[in-house]
Amino acid sequence: MSADGKVILSCALTGAVTTKKHCPAIPYTAVEIAEEARRAYEAGAAIVHVHARNDDGSPTWNNDTFAQIMAETKKRCPVLINWSTGGAGPMSERITHLSQRPHVAALNMGSMNYAKWSSERQQFAFQFVFTNSFDDIITFAKAMKQHNVKPEMECFDIGHTNSHRVLAELGLIEAPYHFSFIMGVLGGIPATARHLAFQAEQVPAGSRWKVIGISREQWKLAMAALSLGGDLRVGLEDNFYLPNGEMAKSNGELVAAAVEMTKMAGRTVATVEEAKQLLWPSGGSN
Repeated sequence: MSADGKVILSCALTGAVTTKKHCPAIPYTAVEIAEEARRAYEAGAAIVHVHARNDDGSPTWNNDTFAQIMAETKKRCPVLINWSTGGAGPMSERITHLSQRPHVAALNMGSMNYAKWSSERQQFAFQFVFTNSFDDIITFAKAMKQHNVKPEMECFDIGHTNSHRVLAELGLIEAPYHFSFIMGVLGGIPATARHLAFQAEQVPAGSRWKVIGISREQWKLAMAALSLGGDLRVGLEDNFYLPNGEMAKSNGELVAAAVEMTKMAGRTVATVEEAKQLLWPSGGSN
């Protein structure tokens, strides 16, 4: 368990795939995303993870759209902002928005087969390979370093976690390192407490790590992470449902549930300022 006992709560507000047909609370526009960021912050989140969307809900890497989301969010609350850089689209577009200097940005740490559920065919579609070569990872990390953005190293498997050594040797990441363990994606590491404990053993002492549990596995993994000393991410990108099985009406409801779970585990939720101190103990955040 972390010596401070603090838990940094992150909230992934919208993702890039799911729509209002799946969950009415999924935000599309800059204002909707910013309102969800406010709700998450007021419920206890210190960080919000953001994908940009067009007004019709389709994903976009448009730099102006990210700028609008950042401006609208800053009007509403002082939450730490974490940009996505993962998914489809030309690599150059996926890092252009880092020039806006978010506090954190997601850095996918390896390639994997990624199974996607096809609602039309009611079966998994296996054709998607999520490609992240070392050349691309290093390019993304260099861009983050250039703009003083903290990399959140997203790890779908054990090899991804240990790949941080390459970035450390190149001087592209600074301690304390920041890891996210994505669990429950078919093609990646299974979503069990035992696998989470093994992942946590891979990171250097003093690092911050959190679990990202996909769909209904989220809350079981959250309890495991709290007992192991980790941080948490919740949000409509990952899971629509509250611990009691009801569909959430906002990201704030999911964060509020994570806050209560944190208290039950005997730990305390970090404020934005405390999260800054934990992630940037020597200062220097954007």
